[in-house]
Amino acid sequence: MEIRSLSIAPDSFIDLKYAEPGVGGQNTSPELSWTEGPPGTASYAVTCFDPDAPTGSGWWHWVVTDIPADITTLAEGAPLPAGARTWVNDYGYSGWGGPWPPPGPAHHYEFRVFAVSVPSLDVPDEATSASARLTLSFNTLGVAAFTALFANPAG
Repeated sequence: MEIRSLSIAPDSFIDLKYAEPGVGGQNTSPELSWTEGPPGTASYAVTCFDPDAPTGSGWWHWVVTDIPADITTLAEGAPLPAGARTWVNDYGYSGWGGPWPPPGPAHHYEFRVFAVSVPSLDVPDEATSASARLTLSFNTLGVAAFTALFANPAG
C-alpha cells in the first residue's frame, strides 16, 4: 500500500493554502490518494498528526474513518465521500485543521492511510477522536505514510 498527494510532496514544505487562517492560510484540505489495501480491506482511514507540537502528546490535525473500500482518493478541498466520518481535531472542530505551529523550527506532519478490516468503526458519533484512533488500531490491516514540513511564516 502506498499514499501520495498532488497537493503536498513527501519531505517538502506544505504550501500556505493548506495552513490555518491564523498563519495566513486558507485551511484547504489536501488531495490524498492511495493504492488498494491488502485482502480483507473493508474501509480506509486517514490521519494527519504533528508530533512536534509543544503539547507533550503532539497535535491531531485530521482523523477520518469509514472511507468506503472503493474510494482511494480524497480530492483537495472537497467534501468527504458518503459514509466517511470525520472526528474533532485538536483545534476543537471536525474536519481538516491545517498547520499552525508556533514560531520556530519547522514541524513534521505525518499523513497516514490505514487499510481497515471493518466497513465502519464501532465508535459512537459523539466519541472523541482518541476513541476512534484506539478502535482503528485494533482493526488495521496495513498502513502507508509520508511526512511533510511546515514552519510558521512569522518565524
